[in-house]
Amino acid sequence: MAEWTAFDVKAKKKVKIKDPKFVKLKNNRWAVTGISSETGIKVFRFLSKAEVEKLKKQGKIKE
Repeated sequence: MAEWTAFDVKAKKKVKIKDPKFVKLKNNRWAVTGISSETGIKVFRFLSKAEVEKLKKQGKIKE
């Protein structure tokens, strides 16, 4: 599995996401959410269109 990173506001730096889950938002945009490896708080990151297409080809995201 790819290593996903997101900004942790508590640690004030980018951290790895533990247990990443892909979610589709109300505005049809995709994001990855999970737990910070540093502080244990919930972190969130939007996905680019290129990342979404790559994940769809891999079968990790379903419409």
